[in-house]
Amino acid sequence: MKKLGVIAGSGELPAAVAGEARALGYTVTAIGLEGITDPALSSAADEIRWINIGKLGALIDTLKKAGISEAVFAGKVHKSVIYKGKVVPDMRLVRLFFSLRDKSDDSIMLAITGELESEGIHLLNTTDFTAGLMAPEGVLTKKKPSADDYSDIAFGWRIAKEIGRLDIGQTVVVRNLAVMAIEAIEGTDEAIRRGGALAGSDAVVVKISKPQQDMRFDVPVVGTDTLVSMAAVKARVLAIEAGKSILLNRAAFVREADRARIVVVGYRGPEN
Repeated sequence: MKKLGVIAGSGELPAAVAGEARALGYTVTAIGLEGITDPALSSAADEIRWINIGKLGALIDTLKKAGISEAVFAGKVHKSVIYKGKVVPDMRLVRLFFSLRDKSDDSIMLAITGELESEGIHLLNTTDFTAGLMAPEGVLTKKKPSADDYSDIAFGWRIAKEIGRLDIGQTVVVRNLAVMAIEAIEGTDEAIRRGGALAGSDAVVVKISKPQQDMRFDVPVVGTDTLVSMAAVKARVLAIEAGKSILLNRAAFVREADRARIVVVGYRGPEN
């Protein structure tokens, strides 16, 4: 039987990926990051092993000792943990950081991927295990976007694709063709709360995949937490990139969006 290592960050995605991998015939070993990964992941995997987030050497050793040559990243690890002093790196991670040209998400993740590949651990696309979770095109909720909403979506889309190209973030908050906030190191939910507070109400949130999106990591994901953040600041519309964004627990997500009277649309921009 094929073996798969699921290197798990926060949120519900690791369990979804582990469950799909098992359905595809993999034996799944989850690698949980202490203080970040939900312990409930253990029920979705065949086994779970825990490591400290700063121990790149331990991650590689754990995968190799488990006989794993294929792995997948699933779930978010906010880069802010680095700047909050929560990461105590081992020497392998220290050397990796010193080798980087910058500390952008892609630079870090490509370097870590290179380390894993050099040890015979091949990274698969996260989307190989999320076929049923990709956001469809079209309006998903009872409420539909207005013509003005679509204008804001198209405007926000262009901005979001540009910040994605620069590897700054994947989310932009707009209102009336003006940018309220762009996502940076704080993550999607905090960007929504910041931008929504500045907008006052009725903000439009656009979340995209980067033009150069590597589907092995940092694939855009939305779930009910996104809706909670939007509702807290009375944001009104969420546009997510159809076919390139992961939508967790779609039925529950749409029910929550309808309850909060938030419009959700799977959108494809002109470059698609």
